[in-house]
Amino acid sequence: MAQLTATRVLRPVGTAGKLFAFGLDVGRGLFRRPFQLREFLQQAWFIASVTIIPTALVAIPFGAVIALQVGGLIKQFGAQSFTGSASVLAVIQQAGPIATALLIAGAGGSAIAADLGARRIREELDAMMVLGIDPIQRLVVPRVLACMLVAVFLNGMVSVVGVAGGYVFNVVLQDGTPGAYLASFTALAQLPDLWVGMLKALVFGFIAAIVASYKGMNAGGGPKGVGDAVNESVVITFLLLFIVNFVLSTIYLQLVPPKTG
Repeated sequence: MAQLTATRVLRPVGTAGKLFAFGLDVGRGLFRRPFQLREFLQQAWFIASVTIIPTALVAIPFGAVIALQVGGLIKQFGAQSFTGSASVLAVIQQAGPIATALLIAGAGGSAIAADLGARRIREELDAMMVLGIDPIQRLVVPRVLACMLVAVFLNGMVSVVGVAGGYVFNVVLQDGTPGAYLASFTALAQLPDLWVGMLKALVFGFIAAIVASYKGMNAGGGPKGVGDAVNESVVITFLLLFIVNFVLSTIYLQLVPPKTG
């Protein structure tokens, strides 16, 4: 009984180690040739097609909620002139990358896990290895790069739509001044804030694709096992995204001091 309990406790540690090793294998595969350009373009188009509309729809309430919360809080301190800058910081640094990552993991990542899991139970991956084809280089690397590329573009779209939505809600519902909202963009925000948002989106896209590919390629137990792998990939990705976001935000605030008004 004690041995069984120890095995259950250590199982997540072993899974984390295997996932890290899988990520290293994918990282090495990025520099191998030939590069699967056709597969990369197909996956990028597919991931963009299933995530772009939900991302645009989610970005509007994200920007609205942030504008309403930040605007109401700042109004209590009598600093309405900083509403635009604070809203932009919240959207670009946090809301944009997080919203992008959640949709990339929920839509694109689940599709990747389901596709690779189906190939696994049909023994296609084993057949590829018998033929001397590396499944990681052939299937995983293009999907990882596609997720990273689409995540960066979606993050830009979320940032634009979120800031525009925050502007509309601040001006319409909170009686804000359009000129003051726009003029305050540079009061607290700075160019590195934009770069860290893009970096977060890139890292989040990489994590979502790695977890989805790992769970898909290690699926077992028939169709039910594929479904379980998809669910597990989404849950694990969500947990990792929030942890990595905290770490990146902490490092960024230490390296780049906040701009004072």
